[in-house]
This record gives sequence, structure tokens and C-alpha cells, in this order.
Amino acid sequence: MTPPLEGLTVLDFSRVLAAPMATQILGELGATVIKVERPGTGDETRGFEPRLPAGESAYFFAVNRGKRSVTLDLKDPRGRDAARRLAARSDVVVENFLPGTMDRLGLGYEDLAEGNPGLVYVSATGFGQTGPDRARKGYDTVFQALSGIMAMTGEPDGPPVKTGVPVADLTSGLWVVIAVLTGLAGRGTGGRGRHLDVSMMDVQLSLHALNAARLFALDEDPARTGSQHPGRVPSAAFEAADGRWVHVSCSDQHWAPLCRVLRLDELGSDPALRHNAGRVAHRDRVMNALRAAIAGRESGGLVEELRAADVPVGEVRGVRDALADPHARARGVVGTFSHPTEGAFPAIRTPLRDTGAEPGDLASPPLLGADTETMLAEVGFGPAEIAALRGEGVI
Repeated sequence: MTPPLEGLTVLDFSRVLAAPMATQILGELGATVIKVERPGTGDETRGFEPRLPAGESAYFFAVNRGKRSVTLDLKDPRGRDAARRLAARSDVVVENFLPGTMDRLGLGYEDLAEGNPGLVYVSATGFGQTGPDRARKGYDTVFQALSGIMAMTGEPDGPPVKTGVPVADLTSGLWVVIAVLTGLAGRGTGGRGRHLDVSMMDVQLSLHALNAARLFALDEDPARTGSQHPGRVPSAAFEAADGRWVHVSCSDQHWAPLCRVLRLDELGSDPALRHNAGRVAHRDRVMNALRAAIAGRESGGLVEELRAADVPVGEVRGVRDALADPHARARGVVGTFSHPTEGAFPAIRTPLRDTGAEPGDLASPPLLGADTETMLAEVGFGPAEIAALRGEGVI
């Protein structure tokens, strides 16, 4: 089946994680993604650890599959001219430089839209295009700290900690995809593109939808609760007799079956605990009883019994075990690409399935500058010009 974004061209000036992840998603949905990189070094993540046997970066591999790599020195007017020619033939531009950088290079939205009115231009930055912090720099964990996410992650009596995955980068990347699709949909009604502003800080604050509702309702700043849910009891990780952890989360309809499996008849028959509000009010009593009961059970058998009773439960797994799960395998979560220097390498697929098509092999990340000459020839550069640009380090 034809991929939904086939025929669209994305000119990708982004680096590191959030926006490159977004453009990889667009590529796996069928768009042609042209990644513009610095001559000689490329995206800085090409130098990140861990390295593979032939020297490529596993980090770079994670978010740059299926792209075409073009090297351009954007400080050189000839490099900027090449970038403008590529933009004139593109549907989308994605960039994540500090606000004002692309304008100073003559590659901002107004500059490029003059020659391409339908261009959808997405700027993905830390703090957005406006506001007093617009020029402030930051990384994923800085946004976790500033947004309140770090303050409420961890155990109640422990220090604030970052999340186990770079949530600020990854969620911001998803919003870059949403911004691109929004711009393309809007272009379909009027024929003109637009400039869309994605701020990593805004995205992290938006994740507080439920926390903010609690704050606004109770005037109470949400605190760290470990694996427990602040508004549902039980919903937490418990240690079993074999040292493994299981996470149990139940609503009212699961409470009685949970108590039967754990042989907690007194709790199961208590009318004060029948509904979640009562269990929240008696959190310590409920949680202490559950901890003691689960501590005497082997994790494997307990999970089987709870699943048979239709109680939501899950083993707390490591990444290796999670990816090896039979359901994940059946869904084709992990695919493989063939790289010209590293050979076959596994990777996580974009989690969108077309029910009418089987997932195939993944496209490979590009070698640095592998497509430079081809793409420049397509926008009108002749062999002599390309050779001169190569000789002078512009490409």
C-alpha cells in the first residue's frame, strides 16, 4: 500500500534527538527526508557513545533511519544558496536552532516562504520563539527539572530524579510531527503554509494536565509518590517473594477479585473499601496489607492468577525482557536495517501500524554526506560547481 506521506519532501535542519526523531517518523510514513548536516562532522550525535564496530553511533542510528544526508556549510553563502534551492522544492522544513539563527542565515520562514508559499515550517526549540527565555539553552533533563516533572519523580522520601527515558525530547518530537501534519492539513484548505512554533518547555508543561487539575482543585502542589498513583489505590509496584516486582492497578470492579487472589477476605468484605475514594482515604491500611500478602507469593504464579481473575497486572521488566516479549515480537516492534558499514542492525519501529500491510525491513541511517552530490544536481548544480564546493569544504 502507498505510504500516507509518499510524495512529500521534508528538509531537515535539526540535530540531536527531539526533532530528528520527528523527521524519522515522517520518513517512515513515506516522506522523503533530506537531512542537512555540517561538512566533516555532521549531526553531533554521530559522535555520541556507544559506538558500533565500524565506528558509527548507535544513538544516531536510533532517530535517523531512512534519511538522505546532504552536507552544507550554512555559514558560506554558497551553502545557504544550496539550502534555499532545496527548500524551494520541499513541502516541509524542520529546524531546531536557537530563535533568530535561521533568520540571520536568510533561511527563516519569511525568507523561504517568499519563494515557496506553501512551505510548512516548524521551529522546535527549548523555550519557543517568544518570551523572556526564548534564547535560553537547555537539554532534556533541564526541561524535566524546570517543568516540575523531576520534582514529582522518585520515592516520597528520596531526591528528585529524572525519568528513565528522555521524556522531554521524545514527547517534544511527537509534537513536531503533530505540527507538521497540522501545517499540511491547513495548507490543503488555503494553499499557503505556515510557521509553527514547538517549545520543549511548553510540551513538558502540557504533560501536567492531570497534575494541574489537582493543583487547581485542591491548591496542592503534586508531590513524589514513587510507583503509586496519587488518586487510585491500589496502583503501585510490589515486591514478591522471589525479589521480582509486579505492578498492580485496579479500579472498583477489580477490587474483590484482587482480594480473593491474595486471600484478603477482611479487606474484600469491608464496605469502606469497596470504592476507590474509600481506599484512597485508607491508603496506608490497604497498601500495608497488599505488601505483606504479595511479599509471600512468587511473582510468576501471582501474575498468572491475577490475569486469570482479570486484574490489571504487569511484571516490572528490564528493556531486554520487554522487547523479547512474545506479544512485542508478534507486533513486529523490533525491525532490522542493513547499514553499508555496520551490516544488519536491529531498531525499534515507529509504533503506527497499517492494518492492510505487513511491516517490512527498516531503511538504513545515511552515511554522512552520502546524498550531497545527487541532491545538489537535482536542484541545478553542475558537476564543476559541485566539485568546486567539495574542494573548498562547502559540502
